Amino acid sequence: MSERTETTLYDAIGGMDTLRRLSDTFYEAVLEDALLAPVFANFSRTHIEHVAVWLAEIFSGPARFTEELGGHQALLRSHLGLAITEEQRTRWMELMTAAVEKELPDDELLRRRVVEYFDWGTKIARDVSAEPVGQNLGEPGPTPRWGWNGLQ
Repeated sequence: MSERTETTLYDAIGGMDTLRRLSDTFYEAVLEDALLAPVFANFSRTHIEHVAVWLAEIFSGPARFTEELGGHQALLRSHLGLAITEEQRTRWMELMTAAVEKELPDDELLRRRVVEYFDWGTKIARDVSAEPVGQNLGEPGPTPRWGWNGLQ
């Protein structure tokens, strides 16, 4: 087994400090972006921390999002009613990819795997966002995990 598969993406990224920087850099750009800023009209600074906590869990770090913030169901429900367009999703990906390039270690495979997660996740967020606030989403299962080979 190679060292790559023995290390989680969370550890390879650099842990919570890096994820907080990634979230901060990304949302700084989002809030200045004419296409995306309206989606985040109710944005608060705690959102940055919540995103970092979510990403930590996704990339096999501490499971705080599930333990403290409602898990997968809460994340999906937060997107209800946002009506995210494909144009907005694409712009989100452009800004996140730039943040990944700025904040993550200079490791092509690591960056590619992280961006692949965002591409997968933003498609789900776009689809869920078309549903009205209060929609019953059923039980989405546990918070997914993303590793060196994608969805685990």
